[in-house]
This record gives sequence, structure tokens and C-alpha cells, in this order.
Amino acid sequence: MAKAENAEAYIEAHEKWKDELVILRSFLKSFPFEEAIKWGAPVYTYKGKNLIGLAAFKKHYGLWFFDGSQLQENTAFLHNAQEGKTKTLRQIRFSKETVLNIPALRPYVQEAIQLIDQGNISKPDLSKTVKMTQEFEERLKKEQDLETEFSNLSPGKQREYISYIQEATRLETKEKRFEKIIPLIRDGKGLNDKYKK
Repeated sequence: MAKAENAEAYIEAHEKWKDELVILRSFLKSFPFEEAIKWGAPVYTYKGKNLIGLAAFKKHYGLWFFDGSQLQENTAFLHNAQEGKTKTLRQIRFSKETVLNIPALRPYVQEAIQLIDQGNISKPDLSKTVKMTQEFEERLKKEQDLETEFSNLSPGKQREYISYIQEATRLETKEKRFEKIIPLIRDGKGLNDKYKK
């Protein structure tokens, strides 16, 4: 599937959930949000902060609250998509059996807006260190000047790359990932830079 350039194209590409996505998009556009495509899907920002994402999958569609873990009053519908991995992101999932109740969603969005207005948003833990594996270290030394180029990256970008390789369990996958990241490191880019526009 081609990458969507705007929300309309994203919705058109998800025919199964088209009617529901149109309703959710219309609801989100009733707030003072900016609409953009990030991570391949519509994201709604408020005061320059990612607030809510709209997403569609094979068996469900939903809303992603970037700081959903911070919500205190409206939590009943929120779920952590990946327990133990996802820190602040929470989702509300809908399926074909779900009755889409827009008035019930409004307090969630209003509380999320209020968090930003009050400055109560989470900040990434930049103090977290990720230990470089011997395998990663050896690979950096194997490629000419790659070790130097890697050390010139910000600590955050270094962590992204180390985690990306460590998350792969199969040797074949690790090798593919190394091949992907070497040109990015040489260009001084972070693994997720393209998503941070």
C-alpha cells in the first residue's frame, strides 16, 4: 500500500473502516488541532504537541492518545497496546461490534487538551542508558570510520540504534537491520528522524 500523503488518502486506503474513520476524523477536526501524517497515519497536534492519532488495522480501528497514561479522569476505554514496552501511549480500540459513541469520547479529548494547557505532559526519559552489545561494538569497528560517525550522533540517536539491533532475536534479522542503519549513521541521521517532522 502506498504511503498516505493526507488523512483523506489514509481513509480511502482503509475501505473496511472508511465510514467510521470519517466520523472520527470529523470529530477530531471539531477541536483546534493541526492535522498531519506521521508514522504513516493521521496525527492531531495541539500547541505543537502530538495529541491523538487515528489508525486502522485488519480487525480494528482506533484512537491513540500520545499521553494517555497521564489521563486521570477518563480511563475506562484506554488500553496499553504493548504492556511493558509502551510507557505513555494508550489506545481506544473499536471493532465491527463496537457502537461508535462520539459523546463518550469527548471527555477523553478534552482532558488530553487540558494536560497540554497545564503543561502536564510526559517527557522522554533521556537519562536511560542502553548498553551496547559486544556484537554491535564489533560491527562498528568492522566498518571503516563507522565507530567515529556513531559516536558523533546524539545519545538519543545512539540509543535508538542500539535498541533497534537488540530487539531483533534472529541473526538474519540483526544483519538486515545493520544493513539498514549503516547508511543512516554515515549520514548523521537517527533511526526515527523521518517521523519527527
